[in-house]
Order: sequence, then structure tokens, then C-alpha cells
Amino acid sequence: MNNNLLSDFTVDKSTKTVYINREFDAELSLVWDAFTKQEILDQWWAPKPWVSKTKFMNFEVGGRRFYAMVSPEGQERWSIQKYTSITPKTNFKLLNTFADEDENPELPGSEWDLNFSEQNGITKVSVTIYNESLDRLEKMIEMGFKEGFTMTMKSLEELLAALSKK
Repeated sequence: MNNNLLSDFTVDKSTKTVYINREFDAELSLVWDAFTKQEILDQWWAPKPWVSKTKFMNFEVGGRRFYAMVSPEGQERWSIQKYTSITPKTNFKLLNTFADEDENPELPGSEWDLNFSEQNGITKVSVTIYNESLDRLEKMIEMGFKEGFTMTMKSLEELLAALSKK
């Protein structure tokens, strides 16, 4: 396991944007699949001990993912992701909004821009999250987004290590 991998998380309140750069010791195609295939995504897309539960996912431009992060006690926090742009194995963009269990969005949302690149077997994922409102960004921070997303990335790293051995 490579312990010198980039892991950077920056919040810029002046632009209402979060910047995340994270490297993984795994091939690009595997990392891409981990972000774009429901059966892999649900294995890591929640900070432990929470789990991800996708109700449906259609990874195509105009498609959506409707999912919940579920606490050990069964509390569900729902979100909708609408895919706005996809360039296979390089980039995808989505609009993310919190929602209730009936798919009613809680606006405003945030715009996610995910970029993927590989060099010497190390895949870098760069995520830019632009929030329509400073209030929403501050709510994400208060909810522990940085800590939760950092834990989630660690879960992905562990999953990729296990999948790479197969």
C-alpha cells in the first residue's frame, strides 16, 4: 500500500466551493467503476458506521441516482444526484440535492465536478463542489462533511485495495 498518496480537502467560503483531491493506488478503470456503478458505490459511499442504500441509479446524462445514507439505528438521509455531463473515465458532473424519502428535493443544491486521471498506476480524483448558497455550504460543514467525506474516501481506498487483489 502506498502511504504517500495525495489527500487534500479545502473549503473556500468566498466562492462557496469545496475542493477535494485524492489519489488511490488503483487503476483508473477500477476507480471510475467505483464512482459510477451502483453495486460498488453502495459499498463505500457513506462514512462508517453509516451505509449507502441506492433506490435507483441511471448513470447517463439526464439520469439520476436516488439514495440514502442510513445510520445504524435506521435513520435515513436521502439525496438526489442528477448527471449533467459524462466523459467516460475522465469526468462527470452532477447536481446534488438533499431530499426526503419521496424524492422531494431540498433546494438549493450543489454542483459536483469530478475529474479522473492516472499516472503510473495511481489514480487521482479531483472533486469540485460548488454550492448555490453559502448557507448550504455552511450546513454541509456543520453536518461534518469534511470528516465524513474523508472517512468515505478511506473506505474507498480499502475497497479498491481488496478489489485490486481479485
